Amino acid sequence: MTSCCFTGHRRIADAVLSDLEQRLDDCLYRLIDEKIYHFRAGGAVGFDRIAAEHVLQMRRRFDFIRLELILPCHGQTRGWPEEERLAYRRIMADADRVTFLQEHYTSGCMKRRNLKLLEDSQICVCYCTRQVGGTAFTIANAQKQGLRIINLALT
Repeated sequence: MTSCCFTGHRRIADAVLSDLEQRLDDCLYRLIDEKIYHFRAGGAVGFDRIAAEHVLQMRRRFDFIRLELILPCHGQTRGWPEEERLAYRRIMADADRVTFLQEHYTSGCMKRRNLKLLEDSQICVCYCTRQVGGTAFTIANAQKQGLRIINLALT
């Protein structure tokens, strides 16, 4: 089974959000046409949440779509605004599979989550505008592993 993972920045400017969401939907339709039905997200604020929500919206139309959440640890939402925590809980409740990689936060758990997202994925859909940080790290590793990269910041 071919899988697609998502990675992207936590902060996305309001000015680009609507266009990004349209590009994401267009991308999801193309991937579904290519028989990609398994999607993996990391549960973070920003692009991760947006991607997961859009996969769940697509699943209403295509009931064979699956969303798997790979989460770094319990308590990931500590310090998040209540609105983001509610969205996180909704996504978790609707996901087809939820995996927590560890019980508690440690300094390397986010990097471990990012690498786990790449395992068994052949495609990485991302929103990356900077060459530093967790998103850039994940994309660099995806490239090393030979994954097909679709950067929605460049389309």
